[in-house]
Amino acid sequence: MTAQLWCFGESGNAYKVALMLSLTGTRWQPVFVDFFHGEARGEAFREINPMGEVPVLRLGSRLFTQSGVMLTHLAQVTGQMGGTSPDEADEILRWLFWDNHKFSGQIGTTRFLINFLKPEKRPQEVIAFQQARLKSACSVLNDHLVTRDWMVGAAPTIADLSLCSYLYYPEPFGFSRDDWPDIARWLDRIAGLPGWKHPYDLMPGNPSDRG
Repeated sequence: MTAQLWCFGESGNAYKVALMLSLTGTRWQPVFVDFFHGEARGEAFREINPMGEVPVLRLGSRLFTQSGVMLTHLAQVTGQMGGTSPDEADEILRWLFWDNHKFSGQIGTTRFLINFLKPEKRPQEVIAFQQARLKSACSVLNDHLVTRDWMVGAAPTIADLSLCSYLYYPEPFGFSRDDWPDIARWLDRIAGLPGWKHPYDLMPGNPSDRG
């Protein structure tokens, strides 16, 4: 069985799932979504995902949307990166919810506004507000990692993959590894895992493709 992941290189949420597939040795193939030319909002794509969002994962006869659901399901079916106890599973879920609400949600919006809108359309006050929220969230993450190698337990889990995804992108959005040494060391540990690849090497689509 070969999984399919509807994705594009610039999508941090898609990268979470692509990285999980790669690290667990799951056979998969990317299905490129031309997000920047509106494909995700088109009628054909909405037949796959009425939410009009990337990623979408096909695994066997099932279609999944929302990266947190995909990560959780993949951990269950592969037996990998889902924690070693019910307590760890609950803690992983806590961080997945926090990531979607407080971390990736801030980064994704801020990165889009700064890098993928024309300069004259960038709302500077909104960007500054978002970056302040991101700084606060980075502080929470860095403090958690001061005495830990991984987010939950003694090994990497889907909590790590969910939280790390946007932090490997080169486009500026208000995060610098130099400011957060414990986050930086954690990112290096994840990048050292067998099967790790940069998002632009793992999925099709790159800002350079658009000139």
